[in-house]
Amino acid sequence: MPAKVDDSHVLTGETLLARFAALDAFLIKHQALWKPRPFTHRQLPWEASYPELAEWLRGRSLEEAEQSHNQPCLLDAPEPFASLAALSLELSTVGELPAHALEASGHRLNVDVPGRKWQQIEAFASRLQFADAPSHWLDWCSGKGHLGRRLLQTGQQLTCLEYDPALVFSGQALSQRHQMHALHVEQDVLAADAASFLNADHTPVALHACGDLHVRLIQLASAEGCKQLAIAPCCYNRIRLSEYQPLSSSAKRSDLQLSLENLSLPTSETVTAGARVRRQRDTSMARRLAFDLLQRQLRGMDEYLPTPSLPSAWLDKSFADYCHHLAALKELSTIGPQDWSALEGAGWQRLAEVRNLELLRGLFRRPLELWLVLDRALFLFEQGYAVRLGTFCETPLTPRNFLILAERP
Repeated sequence: MPAKVDDSHVLTGETLLARFAALDAFLIKHQALWKPRPFTHRQLPWEASYPELAEWLRGRSLEEAEQSHNQPCLLDAPEPFASLAALSLELSTVGELPAHALEASGHRLNVDVPGRKWQQIEAFASRLQFADAPSHWLDWCSGKGHLGRRLLQTGQQLTCLEYDPALVFSGQALSQRHQMHALHVEQDVLAADAASFLNADHTPVALHACGDLHVRLIQLASAEGCKQLAIAPCCYNRIRLSEYQPLSSSAKRSDLQLSLENLSLPTSETVTAGARVRRQRDTSMARRLAFDLLQRQLRGMDEYLPTPSLPSAWLDKSFADYCHHLAALKELSTIGPQDWSALEGAGWQRLAEVRNLELLRGLFRRPLELWLVLDRALFLFEQGYAVRLGTFCETPLTPRNFLILAERP
């Protein structure tokens, strides 16, 4: 039996609205601290108001920033950092949804599934407790259908909807190999005909469907009268519009406006990157920041110039060649003589400052994510669902660990 969890902080009914209101006020009041990105601003607007905090953060090393990245709330930094950290923790704490023991998998379903992904599936599946047992699972944006197969029990049906034909083919082959009756359908869930795959008898599930994909499920499932659904949202910035469109009436009344850049804040936390990947990421960012210093000088303008995403092979170039090629790409004037070594060093120094200044934004990462998840939960609540919002696993397994369970009484 799993250990008993304290589910007293699982959000339901009126507590959804109360928490949303508190988060809304917190995020609006302090948006000048978390909206500007240190990567694009050499000087942040808030630094004049809190010079001691700014100087303290700028004085720290890249290694120190890395150590604090996942838990900025624990950092002993000058005020207002500690006060904001305490509020952030209080407002973003949500209880763990109670788990139940899953029936042992009768097949070797975890073959071909990366370990971390399989653990997420097990954790997600163990939290799905509804008043009535589902009769027909609908695995939304299913990939190869690993989640759906783990949920499928005798007497139940399973439909898997997936956009990528290769994944549909692989999923169908896996279901056949395990002798499980599942219908794998190639379907763009954003297309107009996606609604035809949903009806009131379905229990849709979505584990980390991105942005518009899980929002589309929430809208269609409620419109089609699905009795139950379970969604763990992900990648809130993967939307087609340039500004966030609120779902619930509470969020529509809010003064908080969110750009794509703002929406990427909740997913900026990293827990899985290996040393080689981190080194490559850091080198890429340090070079971008060094080039940023150079382009400001070349253009005679102290403002950020967006640059395109570059293949990792660019990091094999010498730093001077990297800058020459990037300048040509941005159609900048010829670069005169430079102290390339000093400029590259300045890029690494900027990276240390950026990462440490980002720790203040990090305090708003989880509150903003919960605001977004609550917008989805409140929308379902307004559609007549009984909603439970909690976590389904610990953060090291996945930082995207919020789970919305909705059920029509």
